[in-house]
Order: sequence, then C-alpha cells, then structure tokens
Amino acid sequence: MKADTGKRLLMLAVIAVLVACYFLFDLGQYLTLEYFKASRDHFTALYETHKLLVLVSYFVIYVISTALAVPGALALSLAGAALFGFWTGLVVISFASSIGASLSFLVSRYLLRDWVQNRFGDKLVRINRGIEEEGAFYLFTLRLIPAFPFFAINLVMGLTPMRLVTYYWVSQVGMLPGTMVFVNAGKELGKIESLSGLISPSLLISFALLGLFPLVTKKVLGWYKTRKGE
Repeated sequence: MKADTGKRLLMLAVIAVLVACYFLFDLGQYLTLEYFKASRDHFTALYETHKLLVLVSYFVIYVISTALAVPGALALSLAGAALFGFWTGLVVISFASSIGASLSFLVSRYLLRDWVQNRFGDKLVRINRGIEEEGAFYLFTLRLIPAFPFFAINLVMGLTPMRLVTYYWVSQVGMLPGTMVFVNAGKELGKIESLSGLISPSLLISFALLGLFPLVTKKVLGWYKTRKGE
C-alpha cells in the first residue's frame, strides 16, 4: 500500500512539474497556428535536412501535450500536416494522438479509479456493466464525434473496467477519419502564400468536411442503432 501511494505521489509530482513548466515558461506560445505560420520556413528547412530528428521530436511533443491535455493539439495537427504532407502527417499524428490518449487514460486509472470506485461504486455498477458489454462500440462512437472533449473521454474511460489494449485500438481506429480531415485541412493551409489562397477550392472543401463530419457521423450512428434495435 505504501509503495502504491509513493508511486502515485511521484506521478503527481512529475505531472505537476510538467504542467508548471508549461505555464512558467509560456510554452503555449509555441503551440499556436500563428507561431507555426511565422516559423514555417525555418521548420521546413530543418525538416529537409534532419527529417528523422524533426519527426521524432514532433511525435514526442504531440504525445506529451495530448497526455497532459494542454492546449495546442489542433494547432500541432494542422502544423504537422503542413510540414510533413498528408500521408506522413496522418501516420505520425494518428499514432501520437492514440498513444497520448492511452497515457492519459492510464494516468486517470492509476490516480483516480480506486478513489472513485470506493466512493461511488454502487452508482457505477450499471455503467461498468455497460462498458464491459458494449464499451468498445461506445468509445468508438465518442471518438467518431469530435464534439466530445478529447481529454474528458480519456479521463472518464480511465475510471471504467475497459482494457488498455481495447482502449488503444478503438481510439486508433475511431479517431482516424477525423484525423484525416484535420490533416487534409492542415496540408491545404500549408500551401497558402497569400490572401488569395484562402479561397482555393481544396481549402474550402477541407473546411466543409470539418463542419460536415460530425453531422454525417451522428446520422450514420443513428441509422446503425435503429437497424440494431429492429
């Protein structure tokens, strides 16, 4: 028991230090579209000469920012797509976001699950049973609809009995369509050299997809549930 308590305290201390550094050194200024647009030429030149280093650094930064739920994931996604292109950006961002989500899931489970279960265990019986029976589909539904806060899904699911392996692969698959839309939008943003680029057909289509994707997903899932209930 003492060993577990010590590990939890250590984990809390590490998280607290990382979050404190984020605010103390104003690291958020480097996770904005304005910063990436202003530094695009620099990052492009760096990527051309040190591809592996840039890819690994970007991957690690994305995983950490996702795991800690700090603001900037959207800007990172768009910037990564603009820098790496569609396919490389899709692979890197897809795996980085899923791994970061899984780490956040584990932190929630390790730090909070026992306390929540002990305090509200009788109220969570039905929820836990539902997660055990249809947890994968439920998570898949949440991942397909970007309207649900990313960090909230990680936090709440960490309190359930869902297995880490299930959480990872469902998140990987469920977030892929949305990631593809964001990466395509970022790729098009990276091509803008002047204000005239703002009205390019490909960029307009990308933003249309961003707006339509959640609506289409809800319709498809509603149709599926109706067919399943027949």
